[in-house]
Amino acid sequence: MTSMENRSEVNEFILIGLTDAPELKVPLFIIFLLIYLITMIGNLALIALISFHSYLHTPMYFFLSNLSLVDFGYSSAITPKVMAGLLTGNKVISYNGCVTQFFFFSSLAGTECFLLAFMAYDRHAAVCKPLHYNTTMTSNVCALMISCSYICGFLATSIIIGKVFSLSFCRSNIIHHFFCDIPPLLALICSDIYIIEIIIFIIGSFVAFSPFLVIITSSFLIFITILEIHSTEGRQKAFSTCASHLTAVCIFYGTIMFMYFQPSSSHSMDSDKMVSVFYTMIIPMLNPLVYSLRNKDVKNAFRKTMRGQRIQPNCIFFILRQFNL
Repeated sequence: MTSMENRSEVNEFILIGLTDAPELKVPLFIIFLLIYLITMIGNLALIALISFHSYLHTPMYFFLSNLSLVDFGYSSAITPKVMAGLLTGNKVISYNGCVTQFFFFSSLAGTECFLLAFMAYDRHAAVCKPLHYNTTMTSNVCALMISCSYICGFLATSIIIGKVFSLSFCRSNIIHHFFCDIPPLLALICSDIYIIEIIIFIIGSFVAFSPFLVIITSSFLIFITILEIHSTEGRQKAFSTCASHLTAVCIFYGTIMFMYFQPSSSHSMDSDKMVSVFYTMIIPMLNPLVYSLRNKDVKNAFRKTMRGQRIQPNCIFFILRQFNL
């Protein structure tokens, strides 16, 4: 059976959503609306601050601005559709809409894994080899790291989509989730999915664990370096440069591993939904808060902006400089 024939079997999916209780729909809509507004304002404001203040035009903040862009992107792939379903009661998503939603969410989530790894390497270079930092984290290196993050994230998802959506969804078109995700989609496939699960596990392991290995190694080397610093002030300064990143990594990877790296038999749709809400909506909201509240430079930039001090909108020039265009 060809891919086109398979696709004709299901033209649309029905998302069960988070709840069928009518009394919960409006409160959940309001909560998710507030979360999404905070996510949108927080991430876009962080990008704007980094773009407009020249002293933030460093590799660390270049990575952070891309992380904010990714967080905003994959939250936007999920949250508006969830809110619309709660408000209107329309649970239908087209076949192409499901593919598109999964593609952007999964691609950007994969991109975030690699971004977190490169940010950990950047902090390692800053703490462990400060004298060589400027020659190590050059504009070309930063541009290459950012490009690799997006390419790996989008390429990995493209392979998974090619495998999953080439199969026949003949059991049902009802997705027991609030968005198009791998576990509930695999449950609708009527053919043997053993090989597909192995492929997904291999690709998922590469996307999740290879960056995680870089993060663990970099964090270990940073920890060793911090222990060798004699002054208390020096230790605190070194640790403060990494604390926010480690917090974001623990939150992100903790939920991802709980969700995707457990046996299929252990999956509970209700618990999966709760965990999914956390990493699709809460984490993108938390990241700009985590990185800004503990960061003196970002808080200083925010104060200058609030005071109306004159700033130069260097967003385009910043990006061009990073890519040597």
